[in-house]
Amino acid sequence: VQLVESGGGLVQPGGSLRLSCAASGFTFSSCHMSWYRQAPGKERELVATISTAGASTNFAASVKGRFTISRDNSKNMVYLQMNSLRPEDTAVYYCYALNAWNKYYYWGQGTQVTVSS
Repeated sequence: VQLVESGGGLVQPGGSLRLSCAASGFTFSSCHMSWYRQAPGKERELVATISTAGASTNFAASVKGRFTISRDNSKNMVYLQMNSLRPEDTAVYYCYALNAWNKYYYWGQGTQVTVSS
């Protein structure tokens, strides 16, 4: 089982980044997919979730209207498009999979996003 995030980096305030998460080793289409983030000294927090077929999405209040989450079940990929980035968005972003049927879950290793001028 693997969840491999990519796309993180350094971006100026107001900029955009697109995170990707490549899944393998499990039934991706049976999993709700989420992005979490953890800033230094803070607890990990849920950023966005997308349902198994992509019909439903939810976002943390802090990112609503700026971030979008999407998935491609044919490629076993999930994405987080982040626009209008703010310094407070700086964190390690993690991909998370939760099987809707058996409740198994998986974490990626994380990708660093730094928003700074």
